Amino acid sequence: MGKAQKYVLLGDATYPLQDWILKPYQEDENLSQRQRHFNYRLKRAHSVIENAFLRLKARWQILLKCDDCSLELLPTLILACCVLHNICEAHDNPFNEEWLEGTEPTELPKPCQPAPAAMEDGRAEQVRELMCQYFESCGEG
Repeated sequence: MGKAQKYVLLGDATYPLQDWILKPYQEDENLSQRQRHFNYRLKRAHSVIENAFLRLKARWQILLKCDDCSLELLPTLILACCVLHNICEAHDNPFNEEWLEGTEPTELPKPCQPAPAAMEDGRAEQVRELMCQYFESCGEG
């Protein structure tokens, strides 16, 4: 769309809109068709991420019981599992769907109440609008 953007994290409606947290438009009857389409695309992207984490936990089940390691070690452990997963994929060691049987999707902790409007970043609306335009220009998918 002609403007360089940095990476953003995907959040749901409870997170504050920041230029680094992309969240959906508030669902109500005033949403335009393109805003609904944006929310749909954001929800689809979020489900892909959830599925990826579910598969990562199924392949490396140590991630299911990380309560016995220190918080300082956790990022390194997750990164190691990601690297090992990519190595397995590169060497045609495919994911076994049976591994999912012992893994349940877990709801990650998130805020219970929507963030106050004062926490929202006015510049972030420009980022969301730019992404909304981009999704609209991409067509269906």
